[in-house]
Amino acid sequence: MNEEAFNTSVRKFLKTVGVTSQQQLEAAVQAAIASGTLKGHEDVAVKIELTSAVLGKPHVVEGTLKLE
Repeated sequence: MNEEAFNTSVRKFLKTVGVTSQQQLEAAVQAAIASGTLKGHEDVAVKIELTSAVLGKPHVVEGTLKLE
């Protein structure tokens, strides 16, 4: 395995995940506020799951978004 190529591809993937996830979270929170589902001062529980068909068990990260 080429460690440099692997590390570069992991970093590129994680950058894409970070940017697109932030965009999706921002849009979802704004839509929920606009629809009245959220008031805009709550904490929002979130979870992300990283899966791969060849790597086995998913990696799950849970957290909280503070709106105020």
